[in-house]
Amino acid sequence: MEAFKRQHGVAATPQIFAGSERIGGYTDLAKRLWVTPEKSGERSYRAMLVVFGTALLVALAGGHGLQGPMGVLDRFMGLALAFLACLKLMDPGAFRTTFRQYDRLTQLWSRYGHAYPWLELLSIAMGLEGAFSVIKAVDVDKLDLDCACVGGNTRTPLGAVSVLENLMMVVMGTALLLGASG
Repeated sequence: MEAFKRQHGVAATPQIFAGSERIGGYTDLAKRLWVTPEKSGERSYRAMLVVFGTALLVALAGGHGLQGPMGVLDRFMGLALAFLACLKLMDPGAFRTTFRQYDRLTQLWSRYGHAYPWLELLSIAMGLEGAFSVIKAVDVDKLDLDCACVGGNTRTPLGAVSVLENLMMVVMGTALLLGASG
């Protein structure tokens, strides 16, 4: 796939050809045929809000056994990561398909997409790599993709919120690391 993209100078696949002429992707073909492409559902941040809101409520409700705001923060971070991993593992195929569209490491090494939900505890490195991948896909390659952060079958747009989620993973992992060593 990567060789095909380089050969044709494109950022995404599949590509449509008419003889030797490259038309482009689905949207390009629809424009050429004067057809308005149908969206498969409205895009929404609902899944993300549900995950983080539920994690926060559970952390606050169960925070009495931990001392101070860092105890609630630690619990919130752990719950959020666990909920996100759970959503990814509910439909691993959909997660990998969506994730591969923008994650650089999964594009280079497909097994990373299989391991990612299981490795979410390694949040610092994964958050940095994920933030880089999202910025490249959205700001450099100008791709309009769905985010795989809440599984693979939601219509959550890939963008600033996705970068924020990845940077939160870095902060959460760093806070947990510093809390464990202190």
